[in-house]
Amino acid sequence: MKKKLLVIGAVAAGTSAAAKARRQDPEMEIKVYAEGEYISYGGCGLPYFVGGRIDKKEKLLARSIEEFAQQGIEVKALTRAINIDTEQGKVSFLNLSSGHCFEEAYDNLVIATGARPYKPDLPGVDLKGIFNLRTINDGLNIKNYLHQYQPRRAIIIGGGYIGLEMVENLMQYGCQIILLERGRQIIPNMDEDMAGIVQQYLESKGVEVHTDEIIREFGGTQLVSELHSNKGRTPVEFVLMSVGVQPNSEIAAQAGIELGINQAIRINDRMETNIQGIYSAGDCAVVNHLLSGEEVYIPMGTTANKQGKVAGENAAGGNAVFKGVLGTGIARVMEMEIARTGFCEKECLRRGIEYISHTIKGRTAAHYCPASGDIWVKLIMEKNTRRLLGGQIVGYNGAGKRIDVLATAITTGATVDEIIEMDLAYSPPFSPVWDPVLVALNQF
Repeated sequence: MKKKLLVIGAVAAGTSAAAKARRQDPEMEIKVYAEGEYISYGGCGLPYFVGGRIDKKEKLLARSIEEFAQQGIEVKALTRAINIDTEQGKVSFLNLSSGHCFEEAYDNLVIATGARPYKPDLPGVDLKGIFNLRTINDGLNIKNYLHQYQPRRAIIIGGGYIGLEMVENLMQYGCQIILLERGRQIIPNMDEDMAGIVQQYLESKGVEVHTDEIIREFGGTQLVSELHSNKGRTPVEFVLMSVGVQPNSEIAAQAGIELGINQAIRINDRMETNIQGIYSAGDCAVVNHLLSGEEVYIPMGTTANKQGKVAGENAAGGNAVFKGVLGTGIARVMEMEIARTGFCEKECLRRGIEYISHTIKGRTAAHYCPASGDIWVKLIMEKNTRRLLGGQIVGYNGAGKRIDVLATAITTGATVDEIIEMDLAYSPPFSPVWDPVLVALNQF
């Protein structure tokens, strides 16, 4: 008798799990339930959808319900999982359109419920004009508001990737931008010196950057009109909250599934939870850090897809593993590119790691090429072993993707001495004769 797999969630991890399970077991019955209206979409493209660089929401969709049906995978949208009965092997669902409740039995289950934006409990936070950007509907709502009300003063709360990417996209609407960060620096997962380069660039483009600023409340009648913080009052007509996410792990916890750091679902390298036959993947789950081996919560679209693939394969009888992540990330801030991987200095300090760091400034291409721009490369090496621990890049015109060279080296456990003479490609439009990565390595 063929087995039945249920998947809760249908964005990155859930759809990856279902697709891989089908390839692993062509006969398995697979059903996927999504709480949202849209499935299998590229959430990382949402800032550019808001800004109009992606002109249609359909371009964000990777696969449709009909395409999954052609693979023998049944996908139901607007259906919320409300309870998991691990003893009976059943999940209770609520159809959000009809209000009808029903149950589905399973042999194996993948929980890919994702995460939701963190919403601070502040007076006025529900005023119109205050948004998160997590789903396609969020993007549509923001676009509609911007067109209807044409705000001229916008505050982005949170200096991470999404907040930074939204700077240029809100500028498309003629907004004056204030970027507000409660910490000492923007881009919290980079070091202060590298983040400072980005801050100077933003300020040169007319963006106000406020750090060490803590919001107290929002003011307004129906529409948001001002923000109150520890530094005073600021008039505003649009607010984007981009202060992180929290995992949708409540349904798992209620079922007796163990949670880990940040209340995310604890899994092993096969994506198994503490309950046999139940797997988890994506932004609702923890992940292993490749350098330290510790459990971390670093929700990323790339990780969700990889974890989903492993969960789906194993839920269908396979034996795949996912070793972990380095927290590698990249973003664009107007013409500037930022990227990082591995540990930064403050992460080394927190772990008591003795390290040496060097930062160099170079050019992204030969100096005589029109496309050549500045690039800063910061590398961090473990003092005793000379193992490469981390890298950060800030620059222009192709600077950012150089981070992949560093991520590869760290993944393999390479020392600086082993990679210092890498045979990197050279042509004047792409790099100086000595690539900035090699120049940085030669500082050790």
